[in-house]
Amino acid sequence: MKKIILLVILCILVTGCGSKTSDKVVKEFHKKLDSGMGYQVLGDLSVTNNDEVYNYKVDVSYLKDHYYKVILTNTSNDHTQIILKNDDGVYVLTPSLNKSFRFQSDWPYDNSQIYLLDTLVKDIDKDKNYTFKKNKDTYVFETKSNYPNNHKLQRQKIFLKYDIKPKKVIVYQDNGVEAMTMNFTKVSYSPKLSKEDFDMDTILSDNVEKVEESSVLEDVIYPLFVPNGTKLMNEEKIEKTNGERVMMNYDGEKSFLLVEETADVFDEFTVIPTFGEPYLLMDTLGVLTDNSLSWSSGGVDFYLVSDVMSQDELIEVAQSISGIVSMK
Repeated sequence: MKKIILLVILCILVTGCGSKTSDKVVKEFHKKLDSGMGYQVLGDLSVTNNDEVYNYKVDVSYLKDHYYKVILTNTSNDHTQIILKNDDGVYVLTPSLNKSFRFQSDWPYDNSQIYLLDTLVKDIDKDKNYTFKKNKDTYVFETKSNYPNNHKLQRQKIFLKYDIKPKKVIVYQDNGVEAMTMNFTKVSYSPKLSKEDFDMDTILSDNVEKVEESSVLEDVIYPLFVPNGTKLMNEEKIEKTNGERVMMNYDGEKSFLLVEETADVFDEFTVIPTFGEPYLLMDTLGVLTDNSLSWSSGGVDFYLVSDVMSQDELIEVAQSISGIVSMK
């Protein structure tokens, strides 16, 4: 009898037979997020498209109840873009071009966000059929993911260390292939933050970056993916004030217009109102609407629009262009 009691005690103290249930872990996750005024995280994000992997340094600050700042730096070219939400709205700042898009958007609510802790716990709450297991040093939740602009992203695994700090998140495509991985290198549930940290002018002064403005498109870049029954019908190059613009009309069952032009670097910081949502398009942040996708990469502005293509199809065409740009 004494041996049995000793074995039970050892089991609890050493092997964790009295380990926490999934409900307790979720409650602790909520408690960590609710007890402070916000959080800060640092980490490394990788985005995979076929055989290409794009890597970002990620710096996130959140201050209750609606202040977000996500700094994404592409490690291949040190190009930085910032998603900002403050009292004035939602923005994507591109310091190198001295411009920002202002969105009429509810971002980041109602969507999964791989680097935002409050959206991770919401994903767990929403999925009544999530799975839970305990590894050597982490709790692992597998849940549905909610990326309405990319229906291929179906599920995710959320790894929490025993101190309830996220260690890693992996988002999977519907075929089970890893699409995005976020490795958290630092998590603070009690950061020193104020509203001034989410002021646009302050952020821009801390992230000064300029690219050389080119007046010539070195190459016209064609998409590697085009929907079946659709082909390039005509292409026109137009001179503009500070550079060149190429317009390509693709006609067929899934017709679309692709515009490529030398990026304009503004002398003064310019805010451009837009509809849609911020979208991480492999090597850069873009603007996604119901029928268009626009982005800047490698000193070139891209605009893709179609009246008949779905958002998933627009993204697939754009990804086949974006990958070429980043390899140049």
